[in-house]
Amino acid sequence: MTSDLPFSGDGDDLFAQMFRMFQSSGPVNWKIARELTKNLAGEREPIDPNIAEEYRELAHVAELRIQATANLPAPSPGELNPTDRATWALENEQTFRILIEPLGDKLTGGLGGIPGAESLGQMSAMLQPLGPALLGMQAGTMVGFMAHRVLGQFDTGIPAVDQDKPYLIVPNVEAFAFDAEVDTRQVRLWAALHEMIFQRLMEIEWLRGHFVSVVEAFYETVELDLTDVMGQIGALEDPDQIRELLGEEGASAPALLKGTSDPSRLAAIQSLTAFIEGYGDYLVRKAGAEVLPHLERIEIANTRRRSEPDQTEQSLQQVVGLELQRHRAADADTFCIEVEERWGEPALDRIWEQPENLPSLAELTDPVGWAARVMMDTFEL
Repeated sequence: MTSDLPFSGDGDDLFAQMFRMFQSSGPVNWKIARELTKNLAGEREPIDPNIAEEYRELAHVAELRIQATANLPAPSPGELNPTDRATWALENEQTFRILIEPLGDKLTGGLGGIPGAESLGQMSAMLQPLGPALLGMQAGTMVGFMAHRVLGQFDTGIPAVDQDKPYLIVPNVEAFAFDAEVDTRQVRLWAALHEMIFQRLMEIEWLRGHFVSVVEAFYETVELDLTDVMGQIGALEDPDQIRELLGEEGASAPALLKGTSDPSRLAAIQSLTAFIEGYGDYLVRKAGAEVLPHLERIEIANTRRRSEPDQTEQSLQQVVGLELQRHRAADADTFCIEVEERWGEPALDRIWEQPENLPSLAELTDPVGWAARVMMDTFEL
């Protein structure tokens, strides 16, 4: 696949084009992000209207099952959006900006102070907009890769801050059903249950704000190593190298950015994202047990898929040390089962009363320890 980025010509003309492309009025160059997202997500694939209607009908079935088995807030009005990869990517290109924008100040302040920058001639003028450009590349590749992997909003591993529409990416759901060798209609209903439960979870009054706060606390500790940036930029002596950096092969361009972070702040993100996913798995099993005879096979296939390498996570881990450890969702699922068996559903409901009641990363495998901290005055341990 060739890049859609608008670069042509050689020498000084190319640098002028790059300079114009790199102009940004904010911490992230969303123009570059959009081009890379479009390039990676691919062309639009219209969804068969009959299949789209079946997905929406199954979402209504899912809502009835959830209402009968879960104590969660009502979802925001609006139907499920069965869509293709390109459309999802376009409509979610800035949904995960909370993972990118906090790096803006760190890059803006860091690039201009790199020793030797003044020796690069024309390239030195690009240093100021280079930070937003690199972050745009990170944002664009992140969403572009997501579009080929995730099944819906529930499956990103990251609560969306600015997007409250329910989605399922039809080509990905259908491919998952094929790979799992499970009846397609059962997988569609399973995915719809997951997505509609996720939408209800996001209606919990404090959840989005709490996610923002733990992410902001994490980024306060991030320190970027910009050593490789100037060496790579200085080595770009011909148009082919620049196109390689910013084209499809440029999916590795964010490797220019490397960083470290505080493990304790990271654990707060890992425990929250793992618990949301694991709690969703737990509720889908309760809501789908009577209508999904192949539920166990679907769950095994999904657990295997979560454990596979994820380019999005690998990129975030390399840049800021943000490793989600999505396999910990299985621990959270088991945590929910054990809490219900020991103390009943009201104990699980306590979790959603306030952020402090969420289990820590260590407590995901220690429900008794969690209970001793959160509800010692209410339930007999």
